[in-house]
Amino acid sequence: EPEEGQGARMMGQRFLWLLWAYTCCWSPGFCGKVVVWPTDASHWINLKVLLEELVLRGHEVTVLVPSINMLIDYRDTSSPFTFEVLQVPFTQETLDAIMEDFLNTWVNEFTNLSSWEVLWKMKKDLEVFTNMSKMTCDTLVLNPQLMAKLQQAKFDILIADPLYIGGELVAEILAIPFIYSFRFSIGNTAERLCGRLPSPPSYVPASMGRLMDRMHFMERLLILCNLQQTRLLPCVPTTLCETMGKAEMWLIRTYWDFEFPRPFLPNFEFVGGLHCQPHAFYGRACKMQYVYLNVPLFKVLWRYKGRKPETLGSNTRIYDWIPQNDLLGHPLTKAFITHGGTNGIYEAIYHGVPLVGIPMFADQHDNIAHMRAKGAAVELDFGTLKTQDLVDAVNTVINNSTYKENALRLSRIHHDQPMKPLDRAVFWIEFVMRHKGAKHLRPASHHLTWYQYHCLDVLAFLFTCAAIAVFILVKCCLFCCNKCGRITKKKKE
Repeated sequence: EPEEGQGARMMGQRFLWLLWAYTCCWSPGFCGKVVVWPTDASHWINLKVLLEELVLRGHEVTVLVPSINMLIDYRDTSSPFTFEVLQVPFTQETLDAIMEDFLNTWVNEFTNLSSWEVLWKMKKDLEVFTNMSKMTCDTLVLNPQLMAKLQQAKFDILIADPLYIGGELVAEILAIPFIYSFRFSIGNTAERLCGRLPSPPSYVPASMGRLMDRMHFMERLLILCNLQQTRLLPCVPTTLCETMGKAEMWLIRTYWDFEFPRPFLPNFEFVGGLHCQPHAFYGRACKMQYVYLNVPLFKVLWRYKGRKPETLGSNTRIYDWIPQNDLLGHPLTKAFITHGGTNGIYEAIYHGVPLVGIPMFADQHDNIAHMRAKGAAVELDFGTLKTQDLVDAVNTVINNSTYKENALRLSRIHHDQPMKPLDRAVFWIEFVMRHKGAKHLRPASHHLTWYQYHCLDVLAFLFTCAAIAVFILVKCCLFCCNKCGRITKKKKE
């Protein structure tokens, strides 16, 4: 297609987005201005769905994007968003090298390290990413022209991901409320210490611990130790954590079909699966459906980039991209072999497909552990995986009907909600915009010290009173004994 034709098509798509937005603005609904501080990679895939829905409802969305990133295409003229590009001082090669080292550490090295060594390595990796986010933040806040432009825009709200810090500071400077949208922080540190989310270690496993909600003594002891270890991470109670605690809402990308039951606060909303949609077979997906129906034996569609393996079976088709959601919704799909990312997990839950999980890094081990506890997944260890292990796991998931039944049960729970997750997320964003915040949902625990939060001052007072009472009682007893002894002695004399 000629470049002129492509440009015209992209401009036409952008015009349709703008026309829809202006139509919504002339409607009785509320139109606001949203500025976004995103996190790259799979986080952006999930957030982009939410932002597109905000645009469809008439809101203006401006994304603050670093010039060097992985998935955020700010050059796409058909995008419904306005991009403010931050010219960061690092190169694409630097970012790629950091990501390659990060993935190599998680996939190949962590299995040979102790828990303390893993924590230390994670701390070092987080320092690298934190430094990159700091450079991105400096690029913005030290640019007076761009900051003046953002202040003149008079945004109503900022949407951020706490894993890429900086959005909190931007919201402070612009004097606007902000909302978080993310999966979790390591050990739930940000949620516990900054958001004050109650996390009883007796039955709420810390994230990335690969544990379930029913734990024996050693597992609970391990959680307590890990909670203390995670205080070495960047989200300990500091000025940064206090600023993060000012978030009006925390939109968590899970739901009770996946999460273990736990206490939560009114400004925490679980919106897992907001990106999921009913399957639709058209275009390339329709071609894959034809392949799916006409390949003998087990039909395997594999998303794979690279040279075609010489030993590839005749029943396997590889693609550099597949419409994952649509294929999971196909009635003939029997199992989903996945690394365990949250987006893919929720598409499987949405369509009721059991999993063969091969987790590699980040939240993936936790995700598969949750699905295994729900009876909808079999987990394999990537470091020790053999061909027969994969064959056995796939056969187990396909031939043991309980996995499919459990997956369908989770799917029914997911669909049986008063509002769709995407609608709930949009509602709370619009709620904060309409009311200029949601301070009435903020718990008083934010104003307590750590010893007040755990009532240690009350316990110390009660212990002191008890100690004083025991001391007085003992003294009285000794006094009485001495008196009685003296009286007895006088009588004998």
